Amino acid sequence: MKIIDIDKLFDEFIKDYVYGNIGKVKPEEIENQIPKLYEKFGNTPLDKLDGKTPNEYYLSFSSKELVMGLETHIKNNVSVSDFILEALVVKGEESDLISKLNEEENEELLIYLINILKDKNSKDASKSVLNFVLYDYSETLRELATEFLYDHADEVKEQILLEFNNCKNEVKECLTDILSHASKDDKVFDILMLEFEKNPKKLALYAGFICRYGDERALPFLLEAIERDKISYADFEELRFAIESLGGEYNKERDFSSDKSYKAIKGISLKKK
Repeated sequence: MKIIDIDKLFDEFIKDYVYGNIGKVKPEEIENQIPKLYEKFGNTPLDKLDGKTPNEYYLSFSSKELVMGLETHIKNNVSVSDFILEALVVKGEESDLISKLNEEENEELLIYLINILKDKNSKDASKSVLNFVLYDYSETLRELATEFLYDHADEVKEQILLEFNNCKNEVKECLTDILSHASKDDKVFDILMLEFEKNPKKLALYAGFICRYGDERALPFLLEAIERDKISYADFEELRFAIESLGGEYNKERDFSSDKSYKAIKGISLKKK
C-alpha cells in the first residue's frame, strides 16, 4: 500500500475545481459543495493511486494489509483518510482488528481501532475494549471504551461484577455507566443503588444511570434523595425526571430562589419572553 496523504490530494482537487469555476461559483457556495466534491473525488481515478479511485484503491487490499496500512500512516505521521477507514469497516476482519488492539500501545492507533470496531458493531471486541476502562489508560481511551460498551453491556457484565470492588472511583463511575445499559440483574441493581448513595455530589449523574436502567425498585432511593434540604436545582430536576420516568411522581413545592443554576435558567427564560 502506498502511504499517501489523501487529504492533500483532495486539496489539489478542490483547487482545480476553484480555478475552473472562477466567477461562476461564490466562495460560500464552494464550501457548501465540499461533501459532494469529496464524494466525487472518491470516485475519480488518480495517477498517484495507480489509476484507481480512492474508493477502489483501499478496497483492493486485504484485511491484514489495511490494518498494517493504517498503522504505517499513523507511525509516519501521515493523515488518515476516510477512505482507508471506510475500507477497514467493510473489509477489516474483526480478528485482525482485535489482535492489533490487544498488542498495540500507540494511543492514536488504539482510538482508530476502537472506532472501527464500534462501526462494525463488534461483540467479540467487548472484553478487549473493557481493558481500556479497567486498567491504567488515558481518560480519552477510557471514555471511548465506555461508550463502545453501551451497546455490549451484557457481554461484559459478569467481568465488571467481578472486578468492580477493586477499581478506583473514576473507573467505578465508568463501569456503573456501562452497567446501566445492561439487562436486569439484582447484582447490577445493588451496584447502581450503592454508587448512587456513595456519590451525593454527583446525584444528577447517578440518577441518570438509574433512570436509564429503568428499575422501579429505585423509586424509594430517589424520593429520599430529592427531599434533602441542600439539594441543588440541577440535581432536583434530574431526580424528578428519574422519578417520573420510573412511574413515580413528586409534586412538592421547593424554593430554589438562591440557587445559581436556578437563577441562570430563570434569567434565560425571562430574556426569551
